[in-house]
Amino acid sequence: MTGWLDPFYLIVGHVGRLELLVPPGVRLVQLRIKGESTAETRRQIARARDFCAVHGAQLVVNDYWEAALDLRCSFVHLGQEDMEGADLAALRRAGVRLGLSTHDAAELERALSHDPAYVALGPIYPTRLKKMKWAPQGLQRLSDWKCRLGRTPLVAIGGLTPDRLPGVFAAGADSAAVVTDIQTAADPEARCRAWIAATRAVAP
Repeated sequence: MTGWLDPFYLIVGHVGRLELLVPPGVRLVQLRIKGESTAETRRQIARARDFCAVHGAQLVVNDYWEAALDLRCSFVHLGQEDMEGADLAALRRAGVRLGLSTHDAAELERALSHDPAYVALGPIYPTRLKKMKWAPQGLQRLSDWKCRLGRTPLVAIGGLTPDRLPGVFAAGADSAAVVTDIQTAADPEARCRAWIAATRAVAP
């Protein structure tokens, strides 16, 4: 674990799922809302903020940086496209930490110019979550990114499963982000607990 960055990074698409999965021991969770109205998005972010505060988990708001600012959230994750319209200076002034997605060397250079709290690389393995224009990055690229990052933490994402964690952490990841493996599980709560145990066992 690198300071505040827990080795297990849960990503969910709805505050209801967040409330279901955080209590067993999740310390780091991203709320990635897609296709909702502005009012519903803000409602979910505010509810997730309060819930995470009660349970001692760090909430990361995906994409909706303006709502995160308005609702006094402390962490935002942005993809490369989302960085274009984001007021990064306003986020910095408010003390909001920033996680940034990367997929190639140019994106990594751009991300590092903004002094992010972490950089994410993906997809490490083939993923069912969405169609990606990037081929799987693999563990060697993960190691390369770690060398380039210096002290900036590295988050691995895409196609991860508990049995792949030893290789992911050995390659240099500080945290493993998971979406599909838990969301599609027959028992998401049990699968989440298995992930927590697996990361605690193998993370540096």
